[in-house]
Amino acid sequence: MRPAERPTKADLEAARDRVIPDVLPPDGGTLRVLFCGINPGLYSGATGHHFARPGNRFWPALHRSGFTDRLLDPSEQHLLPGYGLGITNLAQRTTARADELTGAELREGGRRLTALVERCRPAYLAVAGVTAYRTAFGRPRTAIGPQEETFGPAGLWVLPNPSGLNASWTLDRIAAELTRLRHAADGA
Repeated sequence: MRPAERPTKADLEAARDRVIPDVLPPDGGTLRVLFCGINPGLYSGATGHHFARPGNRFWPALHRSGFTDRLLDPSEQHLLPGYGLGITNLAQRTTARADELTGAELREGGRRLTALVERCRPAYLAVAGVTAYRTAFGRPRTAIGPQEETFGPAGLWVLPNPSGLNASWTLDRIAAELTRLRHAADGA
């Protein structure tokens, strides 16, 4: 598949269970915020880019919040470390829907995330998906926003899932929450 093409139904099905590599700065590089999605969807698995499905609000919200100076395309995810940003996922395997993941997979992903944060030492860990966060870390009352507890060496912020399926959170509301995070990260 060429980068400009949309994945076909066969491409999407072939992407099931793929793993998309994390986007991280080189060892020793500054990491202001490590964004953590739930897991890659089939569209992301087919393209190899995080938050790639049309309708996902991550990239527009990232720009509107001031984290980036222009709207980045998912294919430009490699530019994020230049902004002091990175991306990972709680569960690494690609699925059609996040509800295909088991609680055990999310908890295992939480352990992997703990080790990654310890190694990369971001100022903030921002988990996009409150329900997945609650399951992965046994925190059933967690709400969107900054958390009092830290995540190892990092401040912790729980964000709404930017998927277009999360209709209760508009792009403007997601961008406003990311703006709050950016202000905190700028002060860190």
